[in-house]
Amino acid sequence: MSTTPPPASAPSAHRRALITWLAVYPTITVALGVIGPPTATLPLPVRTLILTLIVVPVSAYALIPVLLRMNARLGSAAASSPAPRR
Repeated sequence: MSTTPPPASAPSAHRRALITWLAVYPTITVALGVIGPPTATLPLPVRTLILTLIVVPVSAYALIPVLLRMNARLGSAAASSPAPRR
């Protein structure tokens, strides 16, 4: 019989929303700063398409996994730290 450790619990919906926002907001801000002026004359749906073609993969494949690992480390560090004395 294998004794694999139990999977880490997923963060709450509120924490996942915060993690997603922390990945998406700066990515949108940087992408708009870079591609905004050159795409200013394009129709809004085309600009939005270009923006999402950049933001979604960067957030989903690079930033959110990093933030989830950081969240897991913070959770395990908090769980292993001793309770404060009164």
